[in-house]
Amino acid sequence: QVQLQESGGGVVQAGGSLTLSCAASQRTYNYAMAWFRQASGQEREWVAHISGSGQTTHYSSSVQGRATIARDFSKDTVTLVIDNLNPEDTAIYYCALSGRYFGTTQQTDYTSWGQGTQVTVSS
Repeated sequence: QVQLQESGGGVVQAGGSLTLSCAASQRTYNYAMAWFRQASGQEREWVAHISGSGQTTHYSSSVQGRATIARDFSKDTVTLVIDNLNPEDTAIYYCALSGRYFGTTQQTDYTSWGQGTQVTVSS
């Protein structure tokens, strides 16, 4: 089982930016990765995913245009940068590893999950 560890969460002012990072304990090339988030009292939702090669990315409408997901295969990490943060971005952010080459929005397609990192956006 691949272990995933997120970092980079914290408290950010609205309008600011944040970079989240997720480190994997094993090589992850050829397997898609994704970020999900869960706000207090709400269901966990998909945010972004990236393909096994890192060449294909997709974003939810909630972050489209202000988020970037990327992979560094030399470090086996995946990062998520979100710009122009707003209070609605406040959530626990999770990274996940898929058993497929292309990412999906379905949580059941992801076989390994990190513990999550809290992001709080203050207004």
